[in-house]
Amino acid sequence: MIPALKILSPVSVKEVVTILSENNTGTRLIAGGTDIIPGFQINSKRFREIDCLIDLAKVDEIKSISESHDEITIGAACSFTEIGKNKIIESNLPLLTEAANSIGNPQIRNRATIAGNFVNNAPCADSVPPLLVYDAILEISSSNGNRRKSLDETLLNPYQTSVLPNEFITKIIIPKKHKNYIGTFYKLGRRRAVAISRLTLALLLLVEDDQIKDIKIASGAITPIGMRLRELEESCKGKSPNPQLFKEVSKKLGKKILDVTGLRWSSHYKVKVVQQMFYQLLEKLYIESKEAEIEK
Repeated sequence: MIPALKILSPVSVKEVVTILSENNTGTRLIAGGTDIIPGFQINSKRFREIDCLIDLAKVDEIKSISESHDEITIGAACSFTEIGKNKIIESNLPLLTEAANSIGNPQIRNRATIAGNFVNNAPCADSVPPLLVYDAILEISSSNGNRRKSLDETLLNPYQTSVLPNEFITKIIIPKKHKNYIGTFYKLGRRRAVAISRLTLALLLLVEDDQIKDIKIASGAITPIGMRLRELEESCKGKSPNPQLFKEVSKKLGKKILDVTGLRWSSHYKVKVVQQMFYQLLEKLYIESKEAEIEK
């Protein structure tokens, strides 16, 4: 049952931050509502103290997608339908396009917003691994002005971020990659459609002169929160890509998962699946990088 709530409908970022600065911790933002409305219906403890909602539907400033020479800017309230169909995103951030189009069903994608997907910091947030490998930066606004912080640093614990009660995310800024990275996004759910993710990974690989110049690896649902796996990245850089290296790194990924999550009833299955999946993704990217080199 949805409780009786006070609803405010600002029309600008300035008005939103003013409301946030004047209201108590019982005030929350609502954009698509695909998380908070079901949360009310099941009486989730995360939403029990809410008595006021700030509806962002009329705040047009946070609904656009643009690009400059060096970066892509995505409004925090852009829906996944908009992101999945946007040519700027498709050309520059194909892993995000893939993740956006894999979320829920058309009705959910029409409503769910990109910031709403990661600001609750649920492990199943499909946009997080692509955003992490793309080094996404968040613009966070309050009555004190704007600040920028990487998504990686913003995600703290399950359902916890460093965004303060008087702040809200207005933009996602992603630096453009000006080199020939090859990437992939992988999602595994319990069924083909409308599935909550069980395993997600995103990878970006840069190979030059048969050497791994750079690699970016991010986990999603396989760890308690989405995270960059920087130790694995460093263990690959400067080395020649080959099956033996891929096997070694896949083993390290399995160990990392166990270190982060601990031993669970599903670990025996999940770790082996992730290791095999990761090996195949690395192999696939390396083959694609060689094909791209031949085509030059």
